Amino acid sequence: MNLRNIFTLSALCITTSLTAQSTADSINANSIVDEVIWVVGDEAILKSDVEAMRIEGQQQGIRWNGDPDCSIPEQIAVQKLFLNQAIIDSVEVTESEITQGVEQQIEYMISVIGSKEKLEEYQKKSMSQIRSDLRDSYRDRQMVQEMQRKLVKDISVTPAEVRRYFQSLPQDSIPYVPTEVEVQIIAQTPRVEQEEIDRVKSELRDYTERVTRGESSFQTLARLYSEDPGTARRGGELDYTGRGMLDPAFANVAFNLTDPKKISKIVESEFGYHIIQLVDKRGDKIKVRHILRKPMVSDEAIQKSLVRLDSIRADIVDNKFTFEQAATIISDDKDTRNNNGLMSNTTQQGRTSRFQLRDLPSEVARAIDTLQIGQISQPFQMINERGKTVCVIAKLKNRTEGHKATITEDFQVMKDIVTEKQREELLHKWVVKKIRSTYVRLNERYRDCKFEYEGWVR
Repeated sequence: MNLRNIFTLSALCITTSLTAQSTADSINANSIVDEVIWVVGDEAILKSDVEAMRIEGQQQGIRWNGDPDCSIPEQIAVQKLFLNQAIIDSVEVTESEITQGVEQQIEYMISVIGSKEKLEEYQKKSMSQIRSDLRDSYRDRQMVQEMQRKLVKDISVTPAEVRRYFQSLPQDSIPYVPTEVEVQIIAQTPRVEQEEIDRVKSELRDYTERVTRGESSFQTLARLYSEDPGTARRGGELDYTGRGMLDPAFANVAFNLTDPKKISKIVESEFGYHIIQLVDKRGDKIKVRHILRKPMVSDEAIQKSLVRLDSIRADIVDNKFTFEQAATIISDDKDTRNNNGLMSNTTQQGRTSRFQLRDLPSEVARAIDTLQIGQISQPFQMINERGKTVCVIAKLKNRTEGHKATITEDFQVMKDIVTEKQREELLHKWVVKKIRSTYVRLNERYRDCKFEYEGWVR
C-alpha cells in the first residue's frame, strides 16, 4: 500500500459508522449475534464494523490485499493505533474544517445517489442524523491523517535517489501522470440585504432574551436553530479549543467571556452571525456554546453578481485590463486575490497550483473542463469552503495532458513517488513498533491469518 492508499483506508476505517447499523440489522435479521472479534488497547472491533467496511470498500472499488476477512479487521486496528496516538499527542482539527469537510461529503454523496431524499432513504436516517454521524467520523479521520503526516513530515529524498529509482523501473512500470490544470478565479460575494441581516440579528437577540428570562436553555435553542451542523446537535458546544483554531472575530469575543450565565453580544464571523456562551476555561483553551445564523442571499443579489462578472469578463476579453489585474483588485476571494487569482492545492508534499480535475471544486472543474488555455468561463455560482454562496468566473491558465512520466519533464512527480515510498516504509515500521507496545487480543479464528503487519498474534 502506498501512502495515498493508507489515507484512503483511514477514511474507510473511520466512516463505517454510516453503514454499520444497517449491516448490524442485516446480521441480526439472519439470527447471527454481533460479537467482539479484536481488541486493540481499550478499543473493541465488532464483526459488524468489519462487514460495514467491507460494504464501503465494495462501493468505492477498494481491493484488499489477501483475504478480506483478515485484512479488513487489521486495517481497522491500524487506524485505531493512529487515532490513539493522535489523542496522546493532542492533535487538533478545527471546527470549521470539520463543518466544511462534512458538507463536502454530503454534497458528494447526494451527487452520487441523486437527491437528499434518496440519501435519507438509503441510509435510513434523516439528514441531521447523517450529519451527526459524519461529523464524528470526519474528525477522527482528520486526526488520523494529521498524525500520519506528523510522523512522516521530516522525510526528504535527494535527486540521486530519484534518478536511481527511475532507472531501476521496467518500461511497463513507469507511472502515468494524469492531466493536471492550473486555474485562476475571480469571485464576487452577492450582497446580503440589510433587512436580512437585521432579521438574523433580531432572532439572535430574541434567543438571548429567552435564555436570560429562563424560558429556554441555550442548548435547546442551539439544537433547534443553530445553522452550524457540527455543533447544533451538541447544544452548540465547541470542545476545548485554542484561540488559533477559531475565527479571529469569534475568538476575540469568546476569550473575553468570564461569566457562564451571560451571553455575548452578536458576533459577525466569516461564517455568519453568532451568540456565544462560556462553558469553561482551561489554560489557553476555552469551551463555549454558540448559535450560528446565516443571512440568506436573495436570487436578485446572486443575479446582480453574475451580471457584474459577465461585464468584467467582457472587459478582459476586450483587453481593457487583464484577468490578473481584476483578480487582484476586484475579487472577494482572499485565498487567491493576492496571487493573481491562482488557486492552490495542498498535497502531502506541500502547496501547489496544479490540480487534477477531481481535486477541484466540482463547479470549477465543470466550468474549465472544455476551455482552451487562456480562455475564461461564463459566470457561475457555487458554495465556497466557508459555506457561503459566491459567484465566479474561472480562467484556464495551463493544462498538462496525461502522459507517461519522464525524468526530465516529471522529476517532481518521480520525487513524490520516491518520497511516498519512504513514508510508507516509515509508517509500516511505526505500526509494527506500536503493535509491540499495545495490548492486542484476537478471536481464535484470526490467529492463522497472513497479516501485513507482524506482531498481532502473540
